[in-house]
Amino acid sequence: MQKLLVRWVCNVVALFVAAWILSGISYGSQWWTLFIAAAVFTLVNAWVKPILAILSIPFIVLTLGLFYFLINVLMLYLTDWIVPDFEIRTFWWGVLAAIIVSIVNGLLNLVMPDDDSRRVRYRSY
Repeated sequence: MQKLLVRWVCNVVALFVAAWILSGISYGSQWWTLFIAAAVFTLVNAWVKPILAILSIPFIVLTLGLFYFLINVLMLYLTDWIVPDFEIRTFWWGVLAAIIVSIVNGLLNLVMPDDDSRRVRYRSY
């Protein structure tokens, strides 16, 4: 549960940065829309994305990973479809938003690594 909360916070920041940089991404005039969009995006990435990734392994291999990036764009569009005030205007704005969200989440994961990477295991011999 704590991992989902950390992912949600990272997605709030990532979606905010994408909406701030790109004029084709908006969350309306209320902050709670951004928080709901990030929650939906986090849940979609946690449950729907792995299923799509497994089902599309042949396409991912055939396109050398490019199709996996398109799955990321699809997750943003799914969030757009579920959250009424969160809007992605065109496909190319979605592509740019997916790039920005990926970069921001990557940088945030460097700053806030998950518990498994911070845990040091000692062996007694």
